[in-house]
Amino acid sequence: MPPSAVQDDFPSTPGKVGSTLHCRRNSIDFLPEDPVQPVKVDRSNYLGRMTSRWHSSTATKILCTTSILLALTIFAVLWMGLPRGSEGYSGQRTQGFQRSHEWEKKVIHSCVTNREDNALTVLVTGAAGFVGTHVSLALKKRGDGVVGLDNFNSYYEVSLKRARQELLNKHGVFVVEGDINDKFLLESLFEVVQFTHIMHLAAQAGVRYAMQNPLSYVHSNIAGLVNIFEVCKSANPQPAIVWASSSSVYGLNTKVPFSEADRTDQPASLYAATKKAGEEIAHTYNHIYGLSITGLRFFTVYGPWGRPDMAYFSFTRDILKGKPISVYSGPGGKDLARDFTFIDDIVKGCVASLDTAEKSTGSGGKKTGPAMLRVFNLGNTSPVTVPALVDILEKYLNVKAKREIINMPRNGDVPFTHANISSAQEQLHYRPVTNLDTGLKKFVKWYLSYYGDNSNRKLWLGKHEQIL
Repeated sequence: MPPSAVQDDFPSTPGKVGSTLHCRRNSIDFLPEDPVQPVKVDRSNYLGRMTSRWHSSTATKILCTTSILLALTIFAVLWMGLPRGSEGYSGQRTQGFQRSHEWEKKVIHSCVTNREDNALTVLVTGAAGFVGTHVSLALKKRGDGVVGLDNFNSYYEVSLKRARQELLNKHGVFVVEGDINDKFLLESLFEVVQFTHIMHLAAQAGVRYAMQNPLSYVHSNIAGLVNIFEVCKSANPQPAIVWASSSSVYGLNTKVPFSEADRTDQPASLYAATKKAGEEIAHTYNHIYGLSITGLRFFTVYGPWGRPDMAYFSFTRDILKGKPISVYSGPGGKDLARDFTFIDDIVKGCVASLDTAEKSTGSGGKKTGPAMLRVFNLGNTSPVTVPALVDILEKYLNVKAKREIINMPRNGDVPFTHANISSAQEQLHYRPVTNLDTGLKKFVKWYLSYYGDNSNRKLWLGKHEQIL
């Protein structure tokens, strides 16, 4: 995977179908087939007509998509059945969690609130990740109780995650090292702290990496999500859950801007398929157990402390090193475009989602009434082409990029993203205010401070850490 290649998240729910197949789900109409009339079967042309009907039937296409999601869920169940510490689908061996009195003290201290009115107690999964770090700092800064959870995997440089962890620790946020698939660990956290909210951001990100390690996406994005829901539904009281879906669920949708009501049954990548599966699983746990669940579809989040696998990050690194960067060209030679959203704006949407989330309606796994189920786009509403992004980086790095224009490969990337944020504006009062020029200027300032002009790694802590 070329380090300078454009990334997916570029980084970035079911009804009951009866015999009539007439329902509405994500604004997709499932309409009944034409009434079947008794006919004499012409066996010589039967296979051809059935094949034609297969390709033309919308209901059948939907059924195929559902089957794929079901298969992913089955993989998740199989993964969750593996014993802790064993080697599973991801090919990585996880260490067993060891609970101790000292560990409990750190968790409790991290969750102490420092404001009188409506203080939250939040478990942030993926806390040492890009968005997780910023959200944790924002919550802690306003006086909420926060404890993080992260497995510090090696998808990208672990040293950056450790630096984020140190930053969080300086601000009083303890990050537990462990995997969201470790049910004993999650149950231990819930025994020590009564969480009011879960901010579930832990996930295996990236479109192209799915072609190398597909089962890691099933492990994190499906099995991990189910494990979170399982522990939450058994809690008493149940916490409200906000979790990170992705704009990638819109897949091959060509209607722009993307709205939450648009179809999401055409994923272009395995990553997108696992996020779509997550939205369907969320619907199930909301319906059966009364969990209050809010899904957030992020659109190409960028900014200080960002992910090195993202295009803007890898472009910056390669431009400074004098290496050529690969700029993809879409169908018909059109430039790729993304709805780049600055991290500060995303954080505001995340916090507003927590603040407006209604309480779950279940207790100990038993539902007592309907619960909130929402999904929101969090984007900037102003798509910018990738060449324009490079122009801005050149300006603030004061270095001319060596561009190599190549056709976009068939790897799950989509040619454009564009968010309709009207729902988030109305219900969350979400108002993105940072344009790409301003946001990249802040990112470049952070990058040069953290890595140095020659990309020499150094710890970026101290007076420069006030980035929110």
